[in-house]
Amino acid sequence: MSLSLTLKELLAPWFDVPQAIANTDVRQLELDSRQIAQGVTFVAIKGHAIDGRQFIASAVSKGANAVIAQACDSKPHGLVEYQNEIAIVYIAELGNILSELAGRLYAQHNNQLIGVTGTNGKTTITQLIAQWLGLVEHRAAVMGTTGNGFLEQLQPAANTTGNAVDVQRTIAQLGEQGAQYTALEVSSHGLVQGRVKALPFVAGVFTNLSRDHLDYHGTMEEYAEAKFTLFTQHECQHAIINVDDAVGAQWIKRLENAIAVSLEPQESGNAVWATSVGYSEQGIDIAFDGMFGAGHFHVPLIGEFNASNVMLALTTLLALGIDKQQLLESAAQLVPVLGRMELFAAQGQAKVVVDYAHTPDALEKALMALRVHCQGKLWAIFGCGGDRDKGKRPMMAEIGERLADKVILSDDNPRSEKAEEIVKDMLAGMCHPSDAVVEHDRFKALQYALNNASAHDIILLAGKGHEDYQVLANETIHYSDRESAQQLLGLTS
Repeated sequence: MSLSLTLKELLAPWFDVPQAIANTDVRQLELDSRQIAQGVTFVAIKGHAIDGRQFIASAVSKGANAVIAQACDSKPHGLVEYQNEIAIVYIAELGNILSELAGRLYAQHNNQLIGVTGTNGKTTITQLIAQWLGLVEHRAAVMGTTGNGFLEQLQPAANTTGNAVDVQRTIAQLGEQGAQYTALEVSSHGLVQGRVKALPFVAGVFTNLSRDHLDYHGTMEEYAEAKFTLFTQHECQHAIINVDDAVGAQWIKRLENAIAVSLEPQESGNAVWATSVGYSEQGIDIAFDGMFGAGHFHVPLIGEFNASNVMLALTTLLALGIDKQQLLESAAQLVPVLGRMELFAAQGQAKVVVDYAHTPDALEKALMALRVHCQGKLWAIFGCGGDRDKGKRPMMAEIGERLADKVILSDDNPRSEKAEEIVKDMLAGMCHPSDAVVEHDRFKALQYALNNASAHDIILLAGKGHEDYQVLANETIHYSDRESAQQLLGLTS
């Protein structure tokens, strides 16, 4: 990118940069000293795990042209120091202003942003929005769990929501590549840590809220309030809220002019709702009504929660002024999202559905969605992550036992915990734990299910979705549920 500001222009809202360094050319910002090259400007902040100020000397040695560092008691706001003739400018509350600071350099584009937050459905909704915009001839990109970029060429992302500098830079790069819209998954971590603080959203979408990330937030109330800030502490022109979710039903009362979305009729005029929803093996048929008028469309997706996801995506696009008739006519061309209720089928064998469900709510919804399609027995293969919220382990096992006919407990990402201990925690939630099959190897778990299932059965392989890795105690190995399903069903060439 050919973006450039002087150091004086970049820091103008917070500090009057001395004339001696005022004209230093800032073209690229980096938080990671390992990414520093000649002429790059290093931003040194005290992070949640690492204090970037420890790496100032390293950044200077690698060619940083200036350093913007977080001020502290011994290095007060406005102090300018030098290392090897390179200026180090100390700024107060740098972490809190980082999104705005990065935006001053990178936010020189016409890329309109749509933020999607909630526990489940973020990836599906962002990708449906991007797909749908593409079908009606708008160039759209996504940023989130499965990667950043245009759907046909996603680049891997380390986190659902990147750091404040990377987010601003990626949005600018996508804009430069022709993105008219970018749909972002906005995580609770990203909101709390200010990673999207200065982004102007043309629309914000709330999907649902269920147990997740309590190892970080502590309580469901804190988790909910973190999500709520997308609509109250960020620029957000249109708020689209799923009121079928209990939290969403409360939020709609607190948000003036927000649009309620539901699969049930609504009395509010500021709403879009389904008047009928039909499910078949070919997909979902939805008739709707509300503030944008009535309509009907078909999408080749599975399950009630996908009906909700599609309604949220549709309402968002209608709120942004996208032509309704074009959207309805193109809906049948939408395709399932990678690793999200993705169906793998071979003649004479059980169907395998790969889904990212790794929370109690998501697992419950996935199993309920598949039950209406299942003519035989419904199998569930899943595990729980290590070094994460232990409270959801028995909950997920209870859901599997209650809603599936056959349960196989396997490994997710054990991380530093013993896989046997994770499974033990899960078994504690079952009334008849001896009925569950325990097979730690996910490939062998699916192999067992396919060997023992009939052609009319459906096997849900839950928890990994699009992921092609597994995190163990001392290493990360290549593993993919999608590849396992393709290989065992003989779908690979």
